[in-house]
Amino acid sequence: MSGVGLNAYLFVAGLLFALGFFGVLLRRNTLVIYMCMELMLNAVNLALVAFSRYNQTMDGNLFVFFIITVAAAEVAVGLAIIVALYRKRRTVQVEELNALSN
Repeated sequence: MSGVGLNAYLFVAGLLFALGFFGVLLRRNTLVIYMCMELMLNAVNLALVAFSRYNQTMDGNLFVFFIITVAAAEVAVGLAIIVALYRKRRTVQVEELNALSN
């Protein structure tokens, strides 16, 4: 790593993951929750790439490629579900989407 050490990358990754985690816990809009989950995935990607670069291996990069592939599929399915829920209920608020709880 030129100039910036591993600790700096891990600190930023931890900060992004914490931000996404608390966003999932505290927000009520399903789209915002969804974006916070993507933020957590990207934090993990950053940490994996930093470790991969630090250890001079390609293992972390392969994991990142796999995570990005899974995230792309998740986005397609998740957004389709959110759009379908919005069309049926006219809301994206978590409290009002209680169709599966009964």
